[in-house]
Amino acid sequence: MCSLPAASADPGRDARLIRLVRQDCGSCHGMTLQGGLGPPLVPAALRDRPFPNLVATVRDGRPGSAMPAWRSLLSEDEVEWIVRQLVAGFPLRPE
Repeated sequence: MCSLPAASADPGRDARLIRLVRQDCGSCHGMTLQGGLGPPLVPAALRDRPFPNLVATVRDGRPGSAMPAWRSLLSEDEVEWIVRQLVAGFPLRPE
């Protein structure tokens, strides 16, 4: 299993983003991110996707699908942090 990227200097922010992914993303992608209405968000499913494309999907959404844009709620750094966590294997429990 991949080790997760280092936590940021703001553990409160990390906890908030982990909660957001579990609750908001998990409502479509499955509570364990294994897939549901949306595709799985696990390392094996994301491995061959370019990092900038994954960031753009989270930031801008996917027109014509249920995937919303998160740009109004998340900074670019937060979007990139989430994508790095997903690619590495998102934590299922708070740290």
